Amino acid sequence: MKHRLDFAYFTVLPNNIVEVTIDNGTTLSLENVEACHEFINTHVAEDFSMLINGIHDYNFSFEAKLSVASHEKLKAIAFVYYNKNSQDEIESLLALRKVDNLNAKTYSGLELGWQEAHQWLEQEMESLKVS
Repeated sequence: MKHRLDFAYFTVLPNNIVEVTIDNGTTLSLENVEACHEFINTHVAEDFSMLINGIHDYNFSFEAKLSVASHEKLKAIAFVYYNKNSQDEIESLLALRKVDNLNAKTYSGLELGWQEAHQWLEQEMESLKVS
């Protein structure tokens, strides 16, 4: 099921994987992160993972970098990038949040990264069911 927020499309996939496609040219703010959390609280009742599909160019404000991926039910996050700028933005976010030990991976969308990211998230969600 696909949902539209002011800054992105959210699609809830099987196994509680939430795909987020952020609009082109967006700078994600702390308010956007809070709107994302509200969406999750409304549409996903259990543990979930996120697939950030970076098909468009976007970036994060410093405050957003500090709070993104902080939802208590988020178990894994995969970032798919399609160009060097997006890759650098994701690596900057992950470096800033290294102390948080996020369960996160990055994938190149130009090398079947979406499929690999989705498969990894499926495995992460399945491992939660086993444990």
